[in-house]
Amino acid sequence: MDALHPRLLVSRFADSFRFYDAVLPALIGATCARGSVDGPYASWDVGTEGVLALVDRALLAGVVGAADAGPQDRAMFVSRVEDVDQGFALCLRHGAEPVSAPADRPEWGAGMRMAHLRDPEGNLLELQSY
Repeated sequence: MDALHPRLLVSRFADSFRFYDAVLPALIGATCARGSVDGPYASWDVGTEGVLALVDRALLAGVVGAADAGPQDRAMFVSRVEDVDQGFALCLRHGAEPVSAPADRPEWGAGMRMAHLRDPEGNLLELQSY
């Protein structure tokens, strides 16, 4: 289970993919588990644990809104949780700001549900279940 991993938001997807696909196997033994150089999403795992994902910035802007996926965001922390709605409510109670409410995203994978928030420092977070 992918407890927590970074997702890099990139504008030059193919270049970024080629870089990480070349260096992650040698650096940490990660292999590309999903996606390709064609994008707009790819991820690398060590064993069954997700360690890094790339997403095209324009794709994310379409999900959370262009104003909420601005150029200030270079990365997002992603956490797979048991219940996105409960996790979203918990984060809000502890000072997070909502970006996109929990929603089903079947176009991103079977059973995928996700929500986006900003922590008190303004970092972008994604909660997901599938």
